[in-house]
Amino acid sequence: MLDATTRPGGTATAPPPAAATELAARAPLPAPAPTGFAARCSRVLFSPWSRLSLLVVLLAAGASTVLLFEPQRLLTNGWPPQVEGAAAVVLFAVAYGLVTVAFVPRPLLNLAAGALFGSQWGLGAALAGTVLGAGIAFGLGRLLGQDALRPLLRGRVLTAADGQFSRHGFRSMLAVRLFPGVPFWASNYAASVSRMGYVPFLLATALGSIPNTAAYVVAGARASTPTSPAFLIALACIAVPALAGVVVAWRKRHHLRGR
Repeated sequence: MLDATTRPGGTATAPPPAAATELAARAPLPAPAPTGFAARCSRVLFSPWSRLSLLVVLLAAGASTVLLFEPQRLLTNGWPPQVEGAAAVVLFAVAYGLVTVAFVPRPLLNLAAGALFGSQWGLGAALAGTVLGAGIAFGLGRLLGQDALRPLLRGRVLTAADGQFSRHGFRSMLAVRLFPGVPFWASNYAASVSRMGYVPFLLATALGSIPNTAAYVVAGARASTPTSPAFLIALACIAVPALAGVVVAWRKRHHLRGR
């Protein structure tokens, strides 16, 4: 007997039963889904909403810890005398990054960096802490919150913001960092829910945070001489962008109301 399509006259014939059985035996069988109590617990624990709940618990715990230890006391009590030099700068940068994840305002920390370490070392510590805190928040949001929150991105505004972050990650985040008034933690978690890459996010954060951070650090370093040119220039660099941000937000508000 000839095979299926090779018989003269074009008549197709079915393969022999033995060959069909052999082919079926060779085909890989789909792996059965795990069952049982352990498998169900694993699915629940690693589900998107469980991970989002874990993120909320971690952030609440971090915020409670910050309220308990009150890092703003650094402005009045100074840095612990047991830690000095470069070790103090590194420790401050690490602490800066951790507490910004727990919603501590960056302007307060920038002022403290300038008051404790001066303009140069304070700026380095503040920028390192900014990038560290942004990276931690972005990683937590991407790992624990993205899968649960992305299906909720509905509506024109949220969809447009997500598309902007996803397609133009670097320049969008750079604009957010340069524009005053956008909460640091909000931009971090909003970017983590989008499809923005990790490297563009960190690079835009580092570059875009320099002007505002430098102004606050210099103001903190020269706070003891409020009539000095450096302090007045730093104060102007803080006030003018903030005022411009208010004006732009007000104009956009009327524009949206008109539409």
